[in-house]
Amino acid sequence: MPTDLIRLDLRLRRRMLIGTAVGAAAYLFLVVAVYPTFKHDTAFDDMIAANPAAAAAFGITGSITSPEGWLSANMYANFGPLLALMLTIGYGSAAIAGQDGDGLLGLLATLPVPRARIVAGKALSLLVAALVVPAVSYAVCLAGPQFELTPRWGPLLGVSVALTLLAFDLGAIALLVGALSGSRGAAMGAASAIAACAYLISSLSPVAEAVHRVRWLSPFLWAVGDGQLTRGVTVGELGALAVLGVTLVAGTVLAFRRLDIQ
Repeated sequence: MPTDLIRLDLRLRRRMLIGTAVGAAAYLFLVVAVYPTFKHDTAFDDMIAANPAAAAAFGITGSITSPEGWLSANMYANFGPLLALMLTIGYGSAAIAGQDGDGLLGLLATLPVPRARIVAGKALSLLVAALVVPAVSYAVCLAGPQFELTPRWGPLLGVSVALTLLAFDLGAIALLVGALSGSRGAAMGAASAIAACAYLISSLSPVAEAVHRVRWLSPFLWAVGDGQLTRGVTVGELGALAVLGVTLVAGTVLAFRRLDIQ
């Protein structure tokens, strides 16, 4: 039965998933293809050095003309997470609260399936949605050597996994708030607000002392905000992202058991 639920939920959002995958691939391919034009242009690095606060607001630190800096500044530190979160927060807010409002969840609840299994199916669907942007992005980066862009493949793979977990975690917040409130708007608003705060904490921590003190609170920092494309993602960072996701799903199970389904 969870497999049927996964197929149903993914079918309902297939246009969004496919469209985002195609858009992310086209955008990143353009980023990769134009890299040789900017590879030796030191003006970008000089501009970042002169305006570190403005650059940090977009998640840009260090050299932008290195392969890792180019990919980070144009995809992995900002646009990539944004696309991934659009999918997962959108799905997370619709999977329980949205379907409750539409009457679909009531039909599912009448089936002889424990509510915990329904949540498990939705968590797996959320994981598939979280995989779309990182997987497509990694595949496009494989064309990088054809355009003089050769990143460190190990760290890039680690960041792809971390970005998947980050997107899952923020989507799981929407899933949890939806199960607690029964409101799609509340789920989307809460998850979006938390994602925005986490991004700002991660991006501004290098230039704002007050923010730097609480940087460890941001899952963005654990995934893409601390030079992971260059140094790699640590086991501790991946573990923190995974534990957060499991905790949120467990909380969703408890909340869903108490939800008064329409």
